[in-house]
Amino acid sequence: MIVNTGSAILSVKVVKHLVCGLKANKTLPKLLLTNCRQLSTQSQTSPEIITQQGITQSKPIAMSSPHIYTNDSLVVQLDAEKLFNGLTDEESLYAHYMSKASWFGSLINLFQTSPESPLIFTLFRRIFGNQSIDELKSLAQSVAHFDDNEWRALLVYLSAFLASMGNYRFYGSNQFIPDLPQNKLEALVVNSRAYQTNEKDLRFIWENVKKRMYSLEKHELSLGFPPEGTTTYFSKNCTKEDFEVIKEFMKSIKMDSHNSRVFKDSETNTFTIRFASILSDEDIEDSDYLRLNGNELNGYQFVLSRGDYSPLLEMTNKYLSKAKEFTENDTQKQMIEQFIEHFRSGDIRHHKDGSRHWIKDKGPIVETHIGFTYNYRDPSKMRAELMVIFVFEAFVTIVDKELSKKLESLVSLSPSLLPLLPWPKDLEKDRFLQPDFTSLDVLMYSKVDFIGYNIPVYADIRQDEGFKNMTFGNVITGKLNNIKLNFFNPDHSKLMQTYLIHSREVNTSLHELLGHGCGKLLQIVDGKPNFDVENTINPLTNEKVDKWYKTGETYESKFTSLSGPYEECRPECVGLYMCFNTDVLEIFGIKGIETQTVIYMIWLNMVVRGVEALQMYNTNSNKWGQAHAQAWYVILRVLLVTIEYIDKSSTDGLYFELSFVHKIIDVLVVFRKTGSIDTTLDRQLIESVSRKAIEDFLLRLQTYKSLGDMESAHQMFDAYSQVSDTLEHPFLTYRAVVMDRHKPRVLFVQSSTEVIDGKVVLKTFPTTDEGLIESFASHLDDKDVDIDDIVLELWRKDYKHFY
Repeated sequence: MIVNTGSAILSVKVVKHLVCGLKANKTLPKLLLTNCRQLSTQSQTSPEIITQQGITQSKPIAMSSPHIYTNDSLVVQLDAEKLFNGLTDEESLYAHYMSKASWFGSLINLFQTSPESPLIFTLFRRIFGNQSIDELKSLAQSVAHFDDNEWRALLVYLSAFLASMGNYRFYGSNQFIPDLPQNKLEALVVNSRAYQTNEKDLRFIWENVKKRMYSLEKHELSLGFPPEGTTTYFSKNCTKEDFEVIKEFMKSIKMDSHNSRVFKDSETNTFTIRFASILSDEDIEDSDYLRLNGNELNGYQFVLSRGDYSPLLEMTNKYLSKAKEFTENDTQKQMIEQFIEHFRSGDIRHHKDGSRHWIKDKGPIVETHIGFTYNYRDPSKMRAELMVIFVFEAFVTIVDKELSKKLESLVSLSPSLLPLLPWPKDLEKDRFLQPDFTSLDVLMYSKVDFIGYNIPVYADIRQDEGFKNMTFGNVITGKLNNIKLNFFNPDHSKLMQTYLIHSREVNTSLHELLGHGCGKLLQIVDGKPNFDVENTINPLTNEKVDKWYKTGETYESKFTSLSGPYEECRPECVGLYMCFNTDVLEIFGIKGIETQTVIYMIWLNMVVRGVEALQMYNTNSNKWGQAHAQAWYVILRVLLVTIEYIDKSSTDGLYFELSFVHKIIDVLVVFRKTGSIDTTLDRQLIESVSRKAIEDFLLRLQTYKSLGDMESAHQMFDAYSQVSDTLEHPFLTYRAVVMDRHKPRVLFVQSSTEVIDGKVVLKTFPTTDEGLIESFASHLDDKDVDIDDIVLELWRKDYKHFY
């Protein structure tokens, strides 16, 4: 591997300069910044391509590859039975129909993930729907000559596919492939009962999916910006130049694009921006948002269209309409009515209105939300650079009243906590809109990965009207009770096993409530400022602010590719900074000698997360594949590099001498032969030094966000995000160790519901791959429609744009 050592050294200096102990009224020399940017775009090659028996690929990769789910992947029950049994008949019917609406809507994820995901889904659904798992196993072993490991590998692949609703990991966005020979899988497919009874469709599906299902071409390794990655949000003939034109067009018409995709006609230079809706272009009703005053920009034509995912949204609305009959109050009813209208018409304004009703629905027993909600499955943040398009997400949860009391106490305490954050009141919201903050057990979640939520995502609603916070109790316990600790020494492992849930509970609560809920965006919209233009001071320069958000600008549109990881890093830092508050800790029952131990576990866990995050760094594209992971790594780098700023004068002007003051965390390769990393943290330095480093860094994070200072934010954050062996530690070498020590993430099997004699019955499944596969047959059971035909026809409609 060839590295530019000079640039790397300069980048370390940039990091040291940018860490938050600097005098902010100085600037870096242009040469230093140029070299930093050059390093961030250098290619660092570390091939990640697998050789499978029966498949010819270019290079081998270790079986710890992010492109394989290994047979030791763990399936865990997402247990909501206790709280479900406490629901009334009306509440359980509401939860049932909202769950059905959510499951059918979640099929949209297949089309948002990759061109081949819908075909993989319907292929295996047809095969496993026509024969029992035992019958298929016998067929696989007798005809296709599977051994036990290969059969298990197929079940693991399918359960991971269903849990991710696509063949790219939700956490990390890496493609994964079956860990068995393609020719054996083909033998199973063509000898299956589904193939024998419907050869025309099954042959078509298999021929169109078998190559892509196993392909590990470089541009297919991860979701990303073409040509480095794969996306279905834009047709394959879109170029980077096109993205910029589309972005400018959407900005010019001031329209949200959360529920859209873009298709290009190269012959006519026309872009069709198609919104998700039941109604089509032929339907005149409720189509005013599609009418343009002008549809041309820079020689390109633009057409606003609708009707994407129509039959899936029709199924979603079918069950939303039934759920409306069992709502708890008029606010819930109005919320669902607006969501129904949004899915029917495609007009995002209805979803925003539905979200307004949602935040007013305080303390419901069954908490639920549905729609195009988050952009974390952003292909290398490409969609955020262009325009914000969100993944379809839905959840149905049940409130845990006892745990929610703690969170309500934290909400009540929040007005006294916000002034303790390290920025002036001018950068804080004029008033804290006390949100609903509840602990919930998940009954249904289309993407079971997050342990907490803070929505809605609409910045104008969040800042001016409010939001809700929630933690998912059974997701937290399900993950942490089954976690395989990594990079802890024996003493720390014992402590972590005792205090991990306590520490995560405190950190997650602070992250969601204060972290995502704090801070103000300075705006001048249509000539009206929401701050004192003459007297608001930039705390980093001690001068009057000279930047803010203008009309039509949002945090996502300004911070583009940085918006996700930056906004996860800020709340994580808030959690670290505020966990010392004894009033907060006492809410969670932490007192006396346990206080320092829990604080230590919170910080140590963050450090370990920063190390483990390296598995989400893609060495082919030199990009991060997951927002939270990038945030954790950035925090690790901040803590590793604490600097002293020395300003000296010379005949050439100012220059900077940057030196280490502390290495707060000592991350060492202590066992060179085994490649183990032992992560330790100096307890004595946490409050005196580490907290100060986070305080200063947090001030910069918030200031840049409040002012919309994307340039400064990128400069700082990109420098910390670099992964190289020439930084303060050999992080690429550490990454190799992390990959070798990789522990598979748990896969959750979720309960299903059905109505029997007017009563809702909860159905649970074994905590096995077989149980997870069986659960999806129940989730998507509807005798009135053929889901497989719907999915296949939707794929046929648009395949030409991606194949």
